[in-house]
Amino acid sequence: MHILLIEDDTKTGEYLKKGLGESGYNVDWAQHGADGLHLALENRYDLLVLDVMLPGIDGFQIIEVLRARQDVPVLFLTARDQLQDRIRGLELGADDYLVKPFSFTELLLRIRTILRRGGVREADRFQLADLELDLLRRRVTRQQEVIALTNKEFALLHLLLRREGDVLSRTQIASEVWDMNFDSDTNVVDVAVKRLRSKVDAPYPIKLIHTVRGIGYVCEVRPCESNANLP
Repeated sequence: MHILLIEDDTKTGEYLKKGLGESGYNVDWAQHGADGLHLALENRYDLLVLDVMLPGIDGFQIIEVLRARQDVPVLFLTARDQLQDRIRGLELGADDYLVKPFSFTELLLRIRTILRRGGVREADRFQLADLELDLLRRRVTRQQEVIALTNKEFALLHLLLRREGDVLSRTQIASEVWDMNFDSDTNVVDVAVKRLRSKVDAPYPIKLIHTVRGIGYVCEVRPCESNANLP
C-alpha cells in the first residue's frame, strides 16, 4: 500500500510517516502544497492523507485539481474543525475528514475502511501455522503465548506475513521496513531477521522464516516442517 502524506508540520509529519511505515504502509511525505500535488499527479497512490492548511496551495485546492483528473481516495487530517470546513472537504470529494488532535489507532481504522471501500482488501490479522499477528492490537502470539517485539521487528514480521510465500530481497525489506536503500556492506536486515527468528522461530518446532541463499528471505510453512510433528 502506497500512501502520500501532505503535511507541513515537521513533528506531525515525522510521527505519521514513522507510524504508518511501521504499520506496513509505504509513505511518501511532502511538506509543501505544490510539491504534494506534483507527487499526486506524477505517481500512483492508494490513498492521500492531506492537511488543509498548507504553504503554497492548500488542501482544498489540491483535491479540486485531483478530482478533475483522478479518483484517488483522500482523507483530510487537519486542525480545521469547523462544520463548514468538514462539509466543504466532503463536498469536494474527500472520503473522510479527521480533526486534529487525533488517535493514531482511529486514523488506521479510517484508512483501512477507505481502502476496503475502494475494493482494496487490507487484513487486520495474519496467521501462519500457530503464529498470529494482530495489526490493530499490535500483538504477536505463537501457540497462544504473547511474543514481545520491537517496533521494527513487528514491522518486519508484518511484511513477511503480508507477503507470505514471496521471496523478499534484502533491498525490498530495507526499503519497506527502514525506508532506506540497502547497502550491501550493511547487515542491518540480516541482524534484524536473526533477532526476529530468535523470538518467533527458535523456541518452536515449526520454522517459518527461511533464508533463500543469495536473494533474501521468505515466510512460509514448508512441507517437511508441517509434517515435523507427525509420527
